[in-house]
Amino acid sequence: MKLVSEVDLPKLLTGERHRIHLIGVAGSGMSGIAALLLELGHNVSGSDKVSTLETDRLQRLGLRFFPQHRAEDASDADLIVVSSAIKIDNPILVSARDSSKPVVRRAEALAAVMRGKRGVVIAGMHGKTTTSAMTAHVLREGGLHPSHYVGAEIPILGTNAHWDSRGEYFVAEGDESDGTLRCFHPEHCLILNIEEEHLDFHVDLEAIEKVFAQLIEQTSETVFYNVDDANTARLCAKHKGAISFGFFEKADYRGADVELRDFASVFCVYRRGQQLGEAILNVPGQHNVQNAVGVIALATELGIPFEKIAASLRKFEHARRRFEIKYQSDRFLLVDDYAHHPTEIRATLKAAKSTGRKRVLTMFQAHRYSRTKALRKEFGRAFDDADRVVVTDVYPANEAPIPGISGKTIADEIATHGHRGVSYQPRLEWVHRDVGNMLDFGDLVLSLGAGNIHEQLSVLAADLVIAERLIGIVGEEADVRLYEPLSKHTTLRVGGPAQFWVEPRNENAFAELIRSCRRESLPLFVIGRGSNLLVRDGGIRGVVVHPCGGDFDRIEVNGNEIIAGVGAKLKEVAYAGKAAGLGGLEWMEGIPGAVGGGLRMNAGAMGAQTFENIVRVRYLDANGEAHTKTCDELEVHYRNFPLLENNFAVSAVFRGQPAPTEEIVRKLEASQEKRRTSQPAAKSAGCIFKNPNSCPAGKLVDELGLKNSRVGKARVSEVHGNFIVNDGGATAADMLELIERIKSVARAKRGIELETEVQVVGEMA
Repeated sequence: MKLVSEVDLPKLLTGERHRIHLIGVAGSGMSGIAALLLELGHNVSGSDKVSTLETDRLQRLGLRFFPQHRAEDASDADLIVVSSAIKIDNPILVSARDSSKPVVRRAEALAAVMRGKRGVVIAGMHGKTTTSAMTAHVLREGGLHPSHYVGAEIPILGTNAHWDSRGEYFVAEGDESDGTLRCFHPEHCLILNIEEEHLDFHVDLEAIEKVFAQLIEQTSETVFYNVDDANTARLCAKHKGAISFGFFEKADYRGADVELRDFASVFCVYRRGQQLGEAILNVPGQHNVQNAVGVIALATELGIPFEKIAASLRKFEHARRRFEIKYQSDRFLLVDDYAHHPTEIRATLKAAKSTGRKRVLTMFQAHRYSRTKALRKEFGRAFDDADRVVVTDVYPANEAPIPGISGKTIADEIATHGHRGVSYQPRLEWVHRDVGNMLDFGDLVLSLGAGNIHEQLSVLAADLVIAERLIGIVGEEADVRLYEPLSKHTTLRVGGPAQFWVEPRNENAFAELIRSCRRESLPLFVIGRGSNLLVRDGGIRGVVVHPCGGDFDRIEVNGNEIIAGVGAKLKEVAYAGKAAGLGGLEWMEGIPGAVGGGLRMNAGAMGAQTFENIVRVRYLDANGEAHTKTCDELEVHYRNFPLLENNFAVSAVFRGQPAPTEEIVRKLEASQEKRRTSQPAAKSAGCIFKNPNSCPAGKLVDELGLKNSRVGKARVSEVHGNFIVNDGGATAADMLELIERIKSVARAKRGIELETEVQVVGEMA
């Protein structure tokens, strides 16, 4: 492998045309290098394990892309450019070493390209991507036609990197993470902040400062520095001709009278005590104002009038993943940010808080185990401005796990610091559920992290689009929630979430909901009180409808008939009968479910069942059209009412018989007593199995000696063998395993195939 010192790299990259191969071209930094090299006229190829929208765009511009790292794909290259994330045993690197082919790091290539222009390097631990983009934008609007290189997608600039042959200046984001900041010899540099970071590479703060000191020493003209940052000021102030910026009263360029207005910041700018004017920055946060003052200082010194600078700042938009709005409505706001260091997190949360939203809900994913370990205490103090925080596990980047270090490390530190709204969710794919279920009107949701946590925000945003449409259908008086835990809505107290939980209050809203779900191909499932129902731990995808309140809870008595909505409890129907002097309904006191569930299962107790009392049923069909059928028109079976397999009940009419109050009370008490003595008080779904012809299921389980057998926290009741109870913390998986165990024993010992009476629905976790 040829040494970089043996190659005239600036001449090779900016004065000649060559075949150049980039290893790791899909990364945001490497894709920018590819864009520059293509614009400079080189024949560019690149390899990576993944393709992205950016590699697709670059291919349209001439990049030859290879979806894996193979030596033969780079065999004709004159130069290899390698990402710092690439391991030394990469096949292309190995081949380059063997053939003495020149290999340079990304920063070395960038620094060499910059030598063809008057370089401006933006450096610092935090804010450099936004500030680099802001600088390039202001210089472009000021007519200087700068080239630029920024480490993220920049909508307002068009691309993350661009070579403009018309201009003299080149604005670049400098990367301190791997020490390659030393490669740059710019005309100007702008230093934002310096503190402990990237401790997987740097030994300590002193080592970091040495890298910055070398950059400062290699800057040929002006060093612009943030005077409010102690480390930066200490290193930069002694440089000849250095210019300070910030909020400090004696700063050369000072920002003052900052007013934060939702997603904009208004402030005054002073140059050495003289007011230049007012500026409006179209991004939130005091930290962004501070960095904008640095950009104003640089642009002013380069000769751009303040009026032009202020006008361009008003138009500036964030880089991708820098306080990027992913979803916005009158009810909700979702924002994604790359912040992954405690200092960045505090600044971003402060900006989020300043928008004046009801609450700030945060999902956070730490980046690298080494950073998590080194800064765990600082992370614990960084989330004070978040009302709720959900922390998931660490995004490892290219690091191996460190024993005892995980997302829980940070969650525990936040809790130890005194935050009462933090939780740990080890499964990344469930983070959007945890946060989404907390949502209330007026909330701001913020995803933080340099890994892939933003994907969870995107999932939440997509579901919010549907949720808001559902709100529009059922009306503001209804309740629509995301990812509602169905364990809260089943008597067994197990089950994963409903993707969309909807509580319509009247028949018209329910009908329109059915029609909408049909149009949108959204699955729809109806749940009442959740008795006789076992929801798997993965929950139910689509819309779960819980008709309640309003018309659905109404009970009216008309002569010997009782009209009840499907949300009314069966026992309430029985007591309405008592109040009206109507008997024959007392058995319902022993049924925990609602009218809808009683109809669907033809529920029964005390030797009676639902349809013995039914006069007629009103229901909605699959198109949302209403129908009413009398009992004589209905097909009814033991624990099954086929009509409701594809239709949705809204109300039913029950018939009672006039009876003395004393008799009704006696029968109600008998129903209560039977339930109390024959059924467990613990959480259950009612009878698990249908009774086989040869023997009641409860008796069979007892005879098989399975009472009190358990899986996890699921246990066969000692009171009744056909009940499985939740002793607290049971999962649906526990329940299902225990059910299968009972079935297997019954089959093996008695030759009986037990059928479940409880309805099992939902997806596996």
